[in-house]
Amino acid sequence: MALYIALEGGEGSGKSSQARRLARRLDAVLTREPGGTTLGSELRKLLLAPDMPAVSPRAEALLMAADRAEHMALVIEPALADRRHVVSDRSVYSSLAYQGGARGLGIEQIRRLNDFAVGGVLPDVVVLLELAPEVAASRLSGIPDKLEAAGTRFHDTVLTTYRQLAAREPDRFLIVAADGGYAKVEAAIWARIEPLVEADSQ
Repeated sequence: MALYIALEGGEGSGKSSQARRLARRLDAVLTREPGGTTLGSELRKLLLAPDMPAVSPRAEALLMAADRAEHMALVIEPALADRRHVVSDRSVYSSLAYQGGARGLGIEQIRRLNDFAVGGVLPDVVVLLELAPEVAASRLSGIPDKLEAAGTRFHDTVLTTYRQLAAREPDRFLIVAADGGYAKVEAAIWARIEPLVEADSQ
């Protein structure tokens, strides 16, 4: 059985880099949300590009869910059916934290929307990279996208919501401190993931 692993965390937490490293170790399909499909790439521009007009919170949630439905149908489910591990930079839990928590739409409402989008398929493991928002902000460079530019209060709420989600689903979440160097964080992630991979292969 193949594993579906999602890397989660706030902006600047290093999840994209760690997703790449983990995918290499596992020889896994590496993907991301939004943007893992042709439709997703276009939605990513609309949702994140700083030169695009902002959309309302509900529209944002619906567009994220549309990306996720396409991503599940075209990337994740086919890979799992071929017994390939999948490592995704973000998942449904991003919408729960960002739109449900920080946008104030409600975690349960966003969960219901996304349950429909993914047909009930959730990551087997969620690696949550924890990093204080002020530290994460210092890591960012270039012109911030719409979510990166959302402000300290917004990102504090994102982190708080992630912690609430992890507390609700401790068997699914692996929490890793992201304030070390890349190699140290990678080793901490692998120490938690390797036993799951070995158990899954038996």
